[in-house]
Formats: sequence, structure tokens, C-alpha cells
Amino acid sequence: MRFLLTGRHVEVTPAVRRLMDTKLAKLGRMLNDSLVSAQVVVWRERYRHIVEISVHARGDHILHGLGDTAAWDTSLTEAVEKISHQAKKLKGKWQERKRHATPAKIVAVEAPASGRQGRRGAEPEDGRPMIVRPSRYAVKPMTIEEAALAIEDAREAFVVFRNAATDAVNVVYRRKDGNLGLIEPDA
Repeated sequence: MRFLLTGRHVEVTPAVRRLMDTKLAKLGRMLNDSLVSAQVVVWRERYRHIVEISVHARGDHILHGLGDTAAWDTSLTEAVEKISHQAKKLKGKWQERKRHATPAKIVAVEAPASGRQGRRGAEPEDGRPMIVRPSRYAVKPMTIEEAALAIEDAREAFVVFRNAATDAVNVVYRRKDGNLGLIEPDA
């Protein structure tokens, strides 16, 4: 993280610099080291010690805090508290984005020539059926018996796997009559 400390008509002592370093390191830990840079400007107006902090976080987020009290340490603490409140809100947004999985992609395709209708609610207004693409599946090497056991345990109606005997991609699926079906590619 880049750190720039500026004093306007004030000499910045090493003690004030150390205090600023420790407070900004705390902010860095709070945001999981996603701080890019920090700019701190300090100045005095009569009896007031003013600290203005601008922090640049990843994703072009600028956090800004201003502390205005009678001492440097309390002004800095006030400014850092304002920024930490903004940082908690920003971090919550980042975590919320991670919690929600990406929705399934829906692709419109041409209606089959037989004129057969798809599932209810699965067709757009123009009558074409929809293909819903869920997340990708891992194709694991296993035997047909292992795939049959896996489909019994799974919620899905099918299991895609690599046949250990032939090294080809196969699909085991649950049929409407309750039995299991096997799809094997032609050699």
C-alpha cells in the first residue's frame, strides 16, 4: 500500500507518523489487504487538529474520513472510525456478491419440428422452448456401477462421468419408469 502523509503548515513528527501507520494498518487488515493507497492530510486551525484521510481500495472505491478534535490522536481515531464504517459496508457488499451464485443462463432455441410442447413455464411467449444451463459438472472417472450408486445419492436426474474401462464420457440417467439408462458414445 502506498502511503502519503502531508502536513499543511504543520511539522509531522515521527510519533504522529507511527500513529498514522498503525491506524492505517488496522484498516488494511480489516479490508483483507485490498487497500491500494492512502493519503493523509493534517493541519491545524487555532485549537482544532484536523485529519483528512482518503483511502483507495480495490475496484476504484474511495473511502473518505475527516476528524476534527483538539488532539492529533483523537482526530485520527475519528477519521479512521468513519473510514472503517465505510469499509465494513464495502466489505459486506463484496461478501454478499460472493454468497449469491450466478444465475443459470437461459438460451432460446427453435421449437422441435414435431410441435411437441415443453414443460409448463419453460417456453417463452413466442412458443420456443428454453434451455436452462446450470453450472458446469465435473466429469470424474468411475465405473458404470459407481455412477449408478452416485445417481441414487444425487438430487440430479443424471450423472456425467468418464468410464474407467473405455475412457469415454458416458451419462447415466433416471428414466420415467424408475430404471436407470446409460448413454454411451459410438466408438
